[in-house]
Amino acid sequence: MNCIPRLDSRALRLLAIAALAFMPGLSPTAGVQANSASPSALVYRIDYIVTPEPKSGGAWVELKLTQSSGLLRQVDMRAPAGRISRATGDGDIVRANERLVWNPPRDGGSLRWFALIDHLRNGRSYDALITSDWAIFRAEDVIPQAATRTVRGAKSATTLRFELPAGWSSVTEYFGDDDSYAVANPQRRYDRPAGWILLGDIGVRFDRIAGVRVNVAAPRNHGMRRNDVLAFLNWTLPEVIRVVPGFTDRLTIVGAGDPMWRGGLSGPRSLFLHADRPLISENSTSTLLHEILHVAMGRGAGDGMDWIVEGIAEYYSLTILHRSGTITDKRYADALQKQADWGASIEQLCVPVASGAVTARAVSIMHSLDSEIRKSSKKNLDDVLAAIIASGKRITLTDLANIVERITGSKPRSLRTGILPGCDR
Repeated sequence: MNCIPRLDSRALRLLAIAALAFMPGLSPTAGVQANSASPSALVYRIDYIVTPEPKSGGAWVELKLTQSSGLLRQVDMRAPAGRISRATGDGDIVRANERLVWNPPRDGGSLRWFALIDHLRNGRSYDALITSDWAIFRAEDVIPQAATRTVRGAKSATTLRFELPAGWSSVTEYFGDDDSYAVANPQRRYDRPAGWILLGDIGVRFDRIAGVRVNVAAPRNHGMRRNDVLAFLNWTLPEVIRVVPGFTDRLTIVGAGDPMWRGGLSGPRSLFLHADRPLISENSTSTLLHEILHVAMGRGAGDGMDWIVEGIAEYYSLTILHRSGTITDKRYADALQKQADWGASIEQLCVPVASGAVTARAVSIMHSLDSEIRKSSKKNLDDVLAAIIASGKRITLTDLANIVERITGSKPRSLRTGILPGCDR
């Protein structure tokens, strides 16, 4: 004799939901409010397809959206005139005030636009360029920052793919193969590609250094010393990781020669370095390490406070060379003195963009601050850097002073307004 148990209302509801899972065209969450749906039911798919067009100085970008129940309702992205143009696609597209607003269909669709890549940095050299053989640019040059409106709790599963000419290949900050990359940022619900990208007829060298996958890539025949970069990082990157324990597990370094800008520029988990930049300059600083520190910090500065992040990056480019034994005690001391002499005569420290003598003065301030912390506690500037990174916000002079005071228990003498020209907290 078969016994059928009596089911209460809750059990009946669970059985009904389970049954829906096996019915064609229906999901277990059908008829359930969005905020009580399973996590997988709140995921929409974004595929970015980038097709370079060297003759036009840019690339075509297609955003393909796959979704159900209208999870993604609006994409509102930056679209500077002359940089983002010829937008077409499904749903409603509105362009106004240097922005492009897309309201996609509930079941998904596509948005397509042309992005200009070529960009002169100083009238003579480029910080983004596409040629008949290669292209170097940041992801945000072709896929601008965007705000989105979604169903509560919805998030994207995003891929970045390149449709390339014959003989071209790609390098990005992401793991992937066959010119297709999974884009994931756990801190964001809408994953947008970021960081430096290199496309074309390129050469790549890679190594695993202190647990970090390091890629060094450049167009062929551009004089990029890929193996030298890897060797240099073999004895310096472990020191960076000791200072910044949460350093990225993947570092992508792209480079090229002229007419690219003769310097270094950082991005998320990646950086650009001109092929002719020395690994150690005559003043014993390192552009490569400077930019790696920017990658590690991942933070900008408040208005007029650029000297803080530039000073930290330059000071540590020296300090890491010294700690790793790459430069001697004497050369380190001489380098600090040269920075002090160079920055002694500046009249304004708190300027919108710090460089040259302003950065040199900032190095001297960071050195003084490090010495002050060491004398009054068992801590040092490494602890300040860790607190800056952990704060997750743009650093200001007040923030910096407060961090130091928490560590030492007293207000930092090295950050008194009277000895910081042109700064008023």
